[in-house]
Amino acid sequence: MENNIQSKKMVAGICAILLGSLGVHKFILGYNKEGIILLVIFLVIIPILTVVSCGMGFMLYGLGVLPVIEGIIYLTKSDEAFIETYQNNKKAWF
Repeated sequence: MENNIQSKKMVAGICAILLGSLGVHKFILGYNKEGIILLVIFLVIIPILTVVSCGMGFMLYGLGVLPVIEGIIYLTKSDEAFIETYQNNKKAWF
């Protein structure tokens, strides 16, 4: 059980850092609604805003920093704190 949590924590943390804007880490943790929200923002809303605002929507890509921070939080939490926060309490955002 503990090994499974460690691997889930590691995979979620690395995916948050590398693919965070796509919401992959949320799907790994079982937060499907939040994963879909991130995916829609990245694939639909930001491109539409970029076109409508004549290229200024790209500034929203700065939001990609937030999943990196979230990934670092995942990786630095102890296994017990990770389980309590993200599995037991189902804290989906930060």
